Amino acid sequence: MTSPKRPSRRSFVSWLSLLSGLSGLTAMSSGGAEAAQAPAAPGAGGFDLRWIDDLKGAHMQVFDMADAHPAAQPAPLRLPRNYMDTFRDVMKLEFPAIRTIVGISGTAFPVNASDRLWEKYALGERSKITDPVTKQPAVRNVYMDDATLGVKALQARGTIFWQCDIALATIAQQLATPRGLSAADVKADLVAGLNPGVRIVPSHVMALGLVQERRTTYVKI
Repeated sequence: MTSPKRPSRRSFVSWLSLLSGLSGLTAMSSGGAEAAQAPAAPGAGGFDLRWIDDLKGAHMQVFDMADAHPAAQPAPLRLPRNYMDTFRDVMKLEFPAIRTIVGISGTAFPVNASDRLWEKYALGERSKITDPVTKQPAVRNVYMDDATLGVKALQARGTIFWQCDIALATIAQQLATPRGLSAADVKADLVAGLNPGVRIVPSHVMALGLVQERRTTYVKI
């Protein structure tokens, strides 16, 4: 009777190598999945994005204001207000079950700016925004205090406003050049003069992606 042939040492080593390779692929796959589910890192690149991981609600929507002109008619900020109003009136749901975010980039920047910035950099004149009280180019944030669709009213109902950092740098350069100022200094001034609660994000498109990964639906204003 012929004895069963023993595997050669070369075959045994090849078998071990195959197992090792499969193990490595499994680890890589697992690591990739974990990386995809990792929360936004606090202070990553100088930006605190932890608020994105706190977005938890039954119904959440981001309103992409981007380059919408604040003075457009009908008023752009009516949309987050209407979203919250209809959930309240029809389904009796309000914050924190209902979450709203207004993402702001270039042209819409004045919405995020304090009265000080409006006056110092003539934002009303620059953006052709008229103060409804004085009928002159606005030297104050005319979008702050409306009882139903003003920034403060929306924030009181849980709305988060963000500001694109890339757009902020561009705006700083545009404001600095004709004034003979340092763009870096102007940008620092703009950051310091944002409305309370405004979140600075690395880029508008990055933030849009991140919040939608957290089940937030999307509307373009």
